[in-house]
Amino acid sequence: MAQAKKVVTYMLIVFALFTIIKSPKEAADLVQVGFEGISDAAESFGDFVTALFD
Repeated sequence: MAQAKKVVTYMLIVFALFTIIKSPKEAADLVQVGFEGISDAAESFGDFVTALFD
């Protein structure tokens, strides 16, 4: 099972590198969307916690 996990991890790394090399603009757009999603989630969580203590 550990061997399969290693293989999947390496495949994901190779796929990510291939995507970045093949189309860097699209890869950058995907990263930006991911960070915007994390930022929105953190902001929503902050609003929730603030609402609890108001």
